[in-house]
Amino acid sequence: MLQKFNEANRDILVNINGSLVHREKAAVSPFDSAVQGGDAVWEGLRLYDGKIFRLSAHLERLRDSARALAFLEIPDLGVFKNEITRTLDANQMKDGVHIRLTLTRGVKITSGMDPRLNQSGPTIIVLAEHKPPVYGSYGITLITSAYRRIPADCMDQKIHSCNLIPSILAKIQANAAGVDDALMLDLAGFVAETNATHVFIVEGGRVSTSRTVACPEGITREAVLEICRRNQISYDVRDITLAEIHRADEVFCTGTMGEIVPVKMLDGRLIGGGTCGRLTGRLAELFSDMVVAEGEQVV
Repeated sequence: MLQKFNEANRDILVNINGSLVHREKAAVSPFDSAVQGGDAVWEGLRLYDGKIFRLSAHLERLRDSARALAFLEIPDLGVFKNEITRTLDANQMKDGVHIRLTLTRGVKITSGMDPRLNQSGPTIIVLAEHKPPVYGSYGITLITSAYRRIPADCMDQKIHSCNLIPSILAKIQANAAGVDDALMLDLAGFVAETNATHVFIVEGGRVSTSRTVACPEGITREAVLEICRRNQISYDVRDITLAEIHRADEVFCTGTMGEIVPVKMLDGRLIGGGTCGRLTGRLAELFSDMVVAEGEQVV
């Protein structure tokens, strides 16, 4: 699974602190905290027919992450929504769009780690691209990565930061193995997430997913749990071992970039019959209905 360049994105305008510039001229300062130390937070958003699913929840998570990192200035929801709308309008985008929203601590007066060097306010970056869900609907293959998700006492994964090196290293392993992504465990050996998505298993009609101990608080993950509650689908949130995921009836991943996608193989083992399971398919349909019903109009 390798994303390809979409010709529709050749002349998109990128929003950097309110200025809309051609992608070839878009730039942030070498003194910006995102460049200096990955000192930034981000969200992935998806546009469906002029609406963004759970936009406010995404923006609150962004602001929560910035608060946890002690950003002195954090724009309110209205500022973010306005810049997102301006970006989509400028690019004449209405559907099939993925948005990468980034908030950095801002530009430093001189190179250095100390946040007191940031004296000009944060940087907002809105990057909107024509991009369908990246995995498609046919199912993905995984390996278990040797790289572990770190615990909260090292770096709390509830901070949705731009420090993604562990995930990138896991993705490199997946690429070398010829599979789509990599499953990542926590330091205790329990399932955390993949390098890019949350993980669910189905056993005997019961849906289970990992606790948010070594993985972020996913917006799509929470939507799936809500769907289970609304539709009397048995579920729990608990520690999951690698053996449990290997023997599961169904496994699927969730995330804004890929929505709900079945896992057909892990570590060379077929999951179920190697196709989308019945409950995974039902949850994907219910999720599509939820997206239509609960999107927030932005354009």
